[in-house]
Amino acid sequence: METAAIIPAFNEAGSLPNVINEIKELFPEHLIVVVDDGSTDDTADIAEKFDCICLSMPFNLGIGGALRLGFRYCLDKGIDRAYQFDADGQHDPTQISSLLSELEYSDMVIGSRFSTDYSYQVGQSRKAAMNFLSFLIRIYTGQKFTDTSSGFRSFRKPVIKLFAKEYPVEYMDSVEALLIASKNGFKISEIPVQMRERSAGQPSNRNFRLIYYFLRLLIVLLAGTRKKKKD
Repeated sequence: METAAIIPAFNEAGSLPNVINEIKELFPEHLIVVVDDGSTDDTADIAEKFDCICLSMPFNLGIGGALRLGFRYCLDKGIDRAYQFDADGQHDPTQISSLLSELEYSDMVIGSRFSTDYSYQVGQSRKAAMNFLSFLIRIYTGQKFTDTSSGFRSFRKPVIKLFAKEYPVEYMDSVEALLIASKNGFKISEIPVQMRERSAGQPSNRNFRLIYYFLRLLIVLLAGTRKKKKD
């Protein structure tokens, strides 16, 4: 079974070498696809130096656009299953096996930072926003998720095919992607994962866009997403 790691990366030269090395050490058989999202540092050079597939964007499109390109590559190469992995070092590669094992029962698996006894902390405003998103998703899907914005996920081939064409490129892509997968009838599950601190670089500051994208997400929820028949 062909398995790929999709790593969207924007100016992550400081953390990317260790991320790649950890995955290679535990899963040398996995194809590592780094999507360089218009970085201005050495992200692309590092991905190539470490013998990864490097897909370079001509400019910064955002994580959603980078992931769609990664899914498209996996679809073209006939990958059976894939997992999304952050380039900043926060995801723990020892838990990849759990995400992949759960694909035996689900089409898409979300690694939740909040459904465990792990003490992953977020600010009050961010926590309130996450709780609100979880509430909206529960109304829309009929299923409770504790971490709708998690970027640590795994996917079976039919979901890869869907996301290669329809993965959202806007902010809150992870939330809207969950909606799209649910609307298309895929089984989605959630398992607990532990997060680590960012090893290098700076988190993107997108708070000023939050209100706009909350409104956009509400429109998506009200309008529904186009349903397609899965394979």
